[in-house]
Amino acid sequence: MDIKISPSILSADFARLAQDVQQVKNAEMLHIDVMDGHFVPNISIGVPVVKSLRKATDLFFDVHLMISDPLKYIGPFSDAGADLITFHVESDSDPDEVIAAIRERGKIPAVSVKPKTPAEAVFPYLDRVGMVLVMTVEPGFGGQSFMADMLPKIKALRCKAEELGLHLDIQVDGGIDRETAPQAAAAGANVLVAGSAVFGAPDPAGMVDLLRQAARDAYGSGR
Repeated sequence: MDIKISPSILSADFARLAQDVQQVKNAEMLHIDVMDGHFVPNISIGVPVVKSLRKATDLFFDVHLMISDPLKYIGPFSDAGADLITFHVESDSDPDEVIAAIRERGKIPAVSVKPKTPAEAVFPYLDRVGMVLVMTVEPGFGGQSFMADMLPKIKALRCKAEELGLHLDIQVDGGIDRETAPQAAAAGANVLVAGSAVFGAPDPAGMVDLLRQAARDAYGSGR
């Protein structure tokens, strides 16, 4: 599996967002957290920021909707420039309808699970999404510590995908750094979201490369 790094702009400097994003143009994608203050306790950004940022970079936009009614916003975020849209299986929207709406817009659908949600909750959708996101922190805030007890969930998803013959991306979001990236990759994750580890580094681009190599070296070794 190809290893992909998705720096999270939640840890960037919003006063100079375009400049910060230019520092990580060697990444495979850019992680954009959208929070509504209802599904999660924090509020982040919305469609206007995504639309503006789209003009500043040609990076692949990995948009993570941490909102109660993602179905309502598939159109606006697609039009704003999202390439992949992740919604939560725990949201109020019907997963089948959300997946269909994302595909109708020509975008890649992805589904996420919170730490307390078992991997089995998304098994019915694996053949219709391009990626599953495993939260390794409670969603809503950046800078949290990696929850190592989520590693078995990553393994379960990778094993199920292989059983079904699916080339599925498995993304991990939360507490990813030089120490935890290899752990996640060893369990079967191939897409790593990193926020403070990247944007807090003296050389963000260099950190992207370091995380990618560390994950490549460890991928699949823990299964």
